[in-house]
Amino acid sequence: MVKHMYNINLRIEGVCMNIFLWAIVCLICFIIIKSLLDFINGGNNYFKMRLKESRFSRELFYTLLILYSIVITGFALIYFILSFQGIVLVEHGELQQANIVGSLIHSFYFSGVTLLTIGYGDIIPMGIGRFIALIEALLGYVLPTAFVLRLVQTRQTGRND
Repeated sequence: MVKHMYNINLRIEGVCMNIFLWAIVCLICFIIIKSLLDFINGGNNYFKMRLKESRFSRELFYTLLILYSIVITGFALIYFILSFQGIVLVEHGELQQANIVGSLIHSFYFSGVTLLTIGYGDIIPMGIGRFIALIEALLGYVLPTAFVLRLVQTRQTGRND
C-alpha cells in the first residue's frame, strides 16, 4: 500500500514538472514574440530611435544585437528545456548523453547556428524540435529584411518631419 502511494506521488510530481516546464516554454515564446512585435510596431523606448543621417547607425546596430540575442537565448532555453522531456538534439547522427552544462552549450550553439541560417548539420533536432528549428530559421531569414525596412521607414519619416 505504501509503495503504491509512493508511485502515485511520483506520477503527480512528474505531471506537475511537465506542466511547469511547458509553462516556462510558453513564457519564453511570449517574450520572443513580444520583442519582435515591439520592434515591428515601433513599440517600447528601447526600440524607438531617431537615426542620424550617417550610413551606419549605432542605435540600429545595438537594437539588432539585442533582438538577435533575445531570440537566440529564448530558442536555446526552449531546446534546453525540451531536452529534459526527452526531445533532444542529436550530434553527428548518434544520441549522446551530456551533462546539464554541456546540454545548455549545445542548445545555445544549435540556436545560434539555426537563427543565423548557417546550419552546419552537426546537431540535428528530434521530434517537435524540428518544427521549432524551422520557425527559428524562418525568423533568421525575416529579421534582416525587417531591419532594412525599419531603417528605410525611419529615415523617410525623419525627412518628412
